[in-house]
Amino acid sequence: MTGHGFIVGAARSGSGKTSVAIGLMRAFRRRGVQVRGAKSGPDYIDPGFHAAATGQPGVNLDTWAMSPALLASLARQAAEQAELTIVESAMGLFDGIRAEPGRSGAAADLARLFGLPVLLVLDVSGQSQTAAAIAKGFAAFDPDVRIAGVVLNQVASERHDRLAREAIEEIGIPVVGSIRRNPDMALPERHLGLVQASEHGAIDAFIERLADTMEQSIDLDAVRQLAGPLEPAGGDETPILDPPAQRIALAQDAAFSFVYPHVIAHWRAAGAEIVPFSPLADEGPDESCGVCWLPGGYPELHAGRLAACENFRHAMRRFAQTRPVHGECGGFMMLGETLEDADGECHTMLGLLGHSTSFAKRKMNLGYRQARLRVDCAIGKAGDTIRGHEFHYARLIDPGSDEPLADIADGAGNAIGPSGARRGHVTGTFFHAIAKG
Repeated sequence: MTGHGFIVGAARSGSGKTSVAIGLMRAFRRRGVQVRGAKSGPDYIDPGFHAAATGQPGVNLDTWAMSPALLASLARQAAEQAELTIVESAMGLFDGIRAEPGRSGAAADLARLFGLPVLLVLDVSGQSQTAAAIAKGFAAFDPDVRIAGVVLNQVASERHDRLAREAIEEIGIPVVGSIRRNPDMALPERHLGLVQASEHGAIDAFIERLADTMEQSIDLDAVRQLAGPLEPAGGDETPILDPPAQRIALAQDAAFSFVYPHVIAHWRAAGAEIVPFSPLADEGPDESCGVCWLPGGYPELHAGRLAACENFRHAMRRFAQTRPVHGECGGFMMLGETLEDADGECHTMLGLLGHSTSFAKRKMNLGYRQARLRVDCAIGKAGDTIRGHEFHYARLIDPGSDEPLADIADGAGNAIGPSGARRGHVTGTFFHAIAKG
């Protein structure tokens, strides 16, 4: 199969690119096209929507956290499994961090690396011909990033459409679609971004409505024609996180769900078996497993219910006596002594680590992270550097007295200090691991 692809980009978050990308994925799937979704940057929610829209697993392509070889491997897999790969940009098309060339985390890096054209979504509310100046700026900003077409979003009327469209096409950029203002296209959000696809009521019907809108508003034939070949050369999967055991107990429900698709896929390809369990259903990890993984999620929204799950609590404590347990972000919060919810009510957590966290006294923490591990644990060996990110509003209100798990630096390599905690077989951190450094 010869795969093709393009990037759905925009000037900023909130421009409508997620709705456009998801709608296009389903619209092409309706036409019988084998389509896959990909997300630039460290996003663990949008790939779930991509999977729901396409019927195939989503994937992250993160130029900062992943080596060029790993990126090529993941992109090649997508191209081999689909006729069309639609890559959704995080934030603005050129938004990333200052880093070595091609490793900023911006979707524009992927455009350069793989030669993928960009379908630019422009929110034209409050403007008309000025949209052409914005489009021209995108086209001229980097000669190695090709703006192949524009979709106008939030169009108010036929006149509004005509003024913006004619101005953009006069500078030589085709406008392939025009989407009228429609509040029904908005995806529900919460403090870490979109509500997860698994929690969205009637998700398939919602995606069908998005596809209806794209079919009515966008020239799908023109979009298909602007897609470029996706033919990554080389690639090596070794920089992905190694499976921490042959059988991995993975917490998986509305409270714990933030796991990167490429990590799970790699573990399975390496022969590991994933054994899910639900803390919210008062289930514990399967005793046949060699490690227990509590991923990120929303324990702060379910703290009272989790605190009442006695079977889960006892099973976790029993498991941790003899085998590794690791928690990321929300999982790290669950491993601590207490969690204070948004209303200021304090709930007892597992107590396998000594810290306490609060969502009432919240502060956003966001950014790439490099973690140098101090000890062997589920995400690597002592001395390994793991690349990933933090994104959370909860904060430590009592750090506890456990030994730190890792020394953390930001994306530019500036030291932040010790982070996470370890006690016996138990480790945890607010840091989400993506790949080996």
